Amino acid sequence: MLSTVLPQGMAFPYDFGFLPRTRGDDGDPLDVLLLMDEPAFPGCIIAARLIGVIEAKQKEKGEAPVENHRIVAVPVKCRTYERCRSLKHVDKERLREIERFFISYNPTRRKRFKVQNVAGPRKAEKIARAGMKKWRGA
Repeated sequence: MLSTVLPQGMAFPYDFGFLPRTRGDDGDPLDVLLLMDEPAFPGCIIAARLIGVIEAKQKEKGEAPVENHRIVAVPVKCRTYERCRSLKHVDKERLREIERFFISYNPTRRKRFKVQNVAGPRKAEKIARAGMKKWRGA
């Protein structure tokens, strides 16, 4: 289901989706930014490798902040990111651009997004596993 439309002139960096059968603290499936060679089409399921996470808190006006991390992944079959196993392998400036996108995109939805930390694949996997447990109600 379409959750938002970006303002004119704004575009998601790479492909943006979610991890099926997970739930984050905001009640939605866990968000995933997928670094790819070319864009995919909506509804496409892509086998991916988690390479890290942008840990963040998001706040809506009048509500308490909640964790709303952005897991970063690469397709299992991808020429550009074939050897990428961690966010350490992603250009630092590219990573800053991605962070700035989320910080500037959220006010369009009347939300505030604050980056807390950037972590590697182990932390991303831990967050994904916790999201699966939440989805199952465990």
